[in-house]
Amino acid sequence: MKVLVYSSYSFIIPYLEKANQGKHELFFERRALSLKTVEKAQGFDAISIFSSDDASEKVLKELAGLGIRYIALRSTGFDCIAIETAKKLKMQVVNVPEYSPNAIAEHALALLLALNRKLIISNDRIRNNNFSIEGLAGFDLFGKTIGIVGTGKIGSVMARICKGIGCKLLGYDLVEDPILQQETGIVYTSLTKLCEQADVITLHTPLNSQTHHLINEAMVKKMKPGVILINTARGAVVDTKAILKGLTAGKIGALGMDVYEFEKTCFFQDCTQKNIEDPLLKALISLPNVLITSHHAFLTKEALTNIAKDTIEAFDYWEKGENAPHELYKIPKTKIINPIKQMP
Repeated sequence: MKVLVYSSYSFIIPYLEKANQGKHELFFERRALSLKTVEKAQGFDAISIFSSDDASEKVLKELAGLGIRYIALRSTGFDCIAIETAKKLKMQVVNVPEYSPNAIAEHALALLLALNRKLIISNDRIRNNNFSIEGLAGFDLFGKTIGIVGTGKIGSVMARICKGIGCKLLGYDLVEDPILQQETGIVYTSLTKLCEQADVITLHTPLNSQTHHLINEAMVKKMKPGVILINTARGAVVDTKAILKGLTAGKIGALGMDVYEFEKTCFFQDCTQKNIEDPLLKALISLPNVLITSHHAFLTKEALTNIAKDTIEAFDYWEKGENAPHELYKIPKTKIINPIKQMP
């Protein structure tokens, strides 16, 4: 297949080329998919996109008009694509459902430890020859209550890590995991009770209509004073304005985030020569008890290997006219001359 890879950052290209082994024609476009770059897909059989790309309804219709029927997402989350539109256009879409839950959970733990023990503040002092330890007190995680919102693949890894540290575990999920309960002693409860009781809340849920702003002003008010909030899920799982209000009021003791509600304006970009216009992001960056990483919790060698392997595997199946593993839905094997014309 002839494939255009959007958002082809330098860290992923070697992994894709190694997994491909010359089977498909891969072309790399550094820019993200958008209405401005969609025409680049002219003449290709398939495209691969990242979580930061724009596969909205308008963009998908443009892609269909160019003959694109195959889209491989190099991420687990698929909130960047208008799924219902893709279905109507008879596009086959895959994601990478489990590239490395360990990578995300370990990054969440790193954010938690760095915030709790004030490692960034301490390091900044040392760089200025200030060896004072005033104001650097944290707390033992042992015996503390960790609230895990979303106990799927990533959340369950986080639960096992925290169990190993000696934490008490509360969980919130639409589907309870009896094996996880048996192995970790996690107690499932309502989101309200979790917020009321947890010393640390860590988010591991996908973003959809049910989880958008799941952590809102009402939930912040329920939280224990000084709670540490960790978000390595999706930015819009939290209401950023409510979180900022909780931080400035002292309700939230610290915030660790690898994702941001409006991250498409700057994440995955070098903005050193630009002014950040987003007032919410600027406010968060200015706070000493906020630790932000630029959506790179997934960025491990193991995760990149698995992402590349699953992406290329999808093209292997599609080239043979077969359904690929991990397709988000199944498209009947009928010949589509111009799917865009079938749209209502």
